Amino acid sequence: MKISADEVKYVTRLARLNLSDNEVEAMTTQLDSILNYVDKLNELDTGKVAPTTHAIEVHNAFRDDEVRESLGQEASLQNAPRQNGEAFVVPKVI
Repeated sequence: MKISADEVKYVTRLARLNLSDNEVEAMTTQLDSILNYVDKLNELDTGKVAPTTHAIEVHNAFRDDEVRESLGQEASLQNAPRQNGEAFVVPKVI
């Protein structure tokens, strides 16, 4: 067993959790199986595996900033449900 009930109780006390004896026993069993699995993973030879930050290759999806003409006021207001000729008209919030 990789972890004891006393260690689980210590951690629950640090986390200010109140666990019953049955919950401590269940948590000890679950944490022990997790630690055993991690130990099994540590047996793998990863010496030839390059460090990565992502499982798949990621490319920047952003476009380059380019100065270009912006949308005019008339075109911006064209599909507005309510407008006054100069700006969008929205319901009063306050």
